[in-house]
Amino acid sequence: MTAALQTRCQPRPFLKWAGGKGRLLEQYRRYFPAQFRRYHEPFLGGGAIFFHLQQFCDQAVLADLNEELVNVYRCVQADVEALIDLLQRHQAAHCREYYYAMRSQNQLRSPLPRAARLIYLNKTCFNGLYRENRQGHFNVPMGRYKNPKICDAVTLRQAAIALQNTEIVCDRFTQVLDQATTAQDFVYFDPPYHPISATSSFTGYNRYGFRAEDQQRLQQTFATLAERGIQVMLSNSDCEFIRDLYAGFHIQEIQASRAINSNAQRRGKISELVITSYPAHPQ
Repeated sequence: MTAALQTRCQPRPFLKWAGGKGRLLEQYRRYFPAQFRRYHEPFLGGGAIFFHLQQFCDQAVLADLNEELVNVYRCVQADVEALIDLLQRHQAAHCREYYYAMRSQNQLRSPLPRAARLIYLNKTCFNGLYRENRQGHFNVPMGRYKNPKICDAVTLRQAAIALQNTEIVCDRFTQVLDQATTAQDFVYFDPPYHPISATSSFTGYNRYGFRAEDQQRLQQTFATLAERGIQVMLSNSDCEFIRDLYAGFHIQEIQASRAINSNAQRRGKISELVITSYPAHPQ
């Protein structure tokens, strides 16, 4: 196998992302459709499912409401070498003072510096957590990393290859109703999870949040797509609210690791749901 082909075959996420699905791929395999030609992911985040499935589809439409995240993917797609150059500069300058100086630069206009800033902050902030305040400004403190890998050139180049035949849009999840139209489309929803308790209130990464009525609107979107014969899959928390919303569809439990918690003793395995509009493959 040539080096170029190896690079093409091994894309993976270039961002840390809360709720990322990289560690769940083995459990998810039996829930992916046997065949599809066009892939849709309206809550893009770190993109682990896309990078895993992109080799099996002809086209992909990737979307997110987070403008800064969408900008990063577009820059990786369009000019990864220029982005790598900027990240190498961030790598060389990184320190506590530099981190907070970059975090305060909320008014950057050019796409490439904005993308490099987000990746830099993502690689150096606490827990790799993306969070915005009500003004839409990134507000996560610096993490305690001795030598963070800010510029992962190999992974970025692999991602750039994988993203070449994709459409990347900044839009709400309901846009998929206009994009997915045939049985050869596969839609995967990975929304902010519904809280499973009164103290579990982290429901969004940006200033817009994601409330119960948004979950209900998402279910309506899921159901509409399913009625069209489109293959749909969704991840969410294992709670009565979500189980009731998707009663009548195929609901499966998986075991995931809970990573976002300031108390390390409260991290560990937790049940999550995978919901599909079609039966899972036999084990």
